[in-house]
Amino acid sequence: MSIPRVLTIASSDSGGGAGVQADLKAFARCGAHGMSAIVALTAQNTADVRAIHEVPPAFARAQIDAVLDDIGADAAKTGMLFSAALIEAVAGALEDRDLPLVVDPVMVASSGRTLLLPEAVGTLVRRLFPLATVVTPNLPEAQALTAMMTEDRAVLAERLVALGARAALVTGGHGTDPVDHLYDGTRHLAFPVARHGIAATHGAGCTHSAALAAGLAAGLPLAAAARQAAEVASEAVAHGLAGLGAGEGPVHVLHDYRSTARRPRDERQLQR
Repeated sequence: MSIPRVLTIASSDSGGGAGVQADLKAFARCGAHGMSAIVALTAQNTADVRAIHEVPPAFARAQIDAVLDDIGADAAKTGMLFSAALIEAVAGALEDRDLPLVVDPVMVASSGRTLLLPEAVGTLVRRLFPLATVVTPNLPEAQALTAMMTEDRAVLAERLVALGARAALVTGGHGTDPVDHLYDGTRHLAFPVARHGIAATHGAGCTHSAALAAGLAAGLPLAAAARQAAEVASEAVAHGLAGLGAGEGPVHVLHDYRSTARRPRDERQLQR
């Protein structure tokens, strides 16, 4: 099989806009076979996160091991991991696998709900940053992780690498400058991104990191995968479903796809 294989290790969004659901759609958009290990369930819609149910850490690891022991993967990504115990389980499952890994340090939902417990932040940095090919925080996440309030993405990316990551990409959806900034430990690269005046950005960060992981799985160099991720996420926002739900609508990464189902020609076909 020549299709790239990508594993998402993240949480389920019952509204379908972010989390594992967004990741799998982005993998498909990039021509990859997507697999999932769900570490938490959220009762979530476009307006808020009503409840979070944590999966037992041993079961989270069992999902990862089951997929990698049989199907394997060409890259993996993490999303919302919620607790220190889950992060430890994920790190334990990945540390001997030598997979390209995108760590998306999901900390707060667009509705404001905390998605990473405060006491788990240090565990995320200590256990997953050293395993990551690249970490992909947005601007507020990068500021929180570094305890620096600057909007200078180059400074933030350098600090994230100093914390243990091999590379850092601070995304451009927040702040003054619409630029994805990548620092790979030796050079800085900036990718301008378009901002669209549409209330449909739910899942944009997940889509971005998933597209980046799919690019790495396909064998793209990090810079090329980052450029692909910026383009895929931007298009998904541009075609976002602003009228879906009462809150921030979900991005639409599969906007180019149309149903191929045929309508029945007459009532007799309905009965067959």
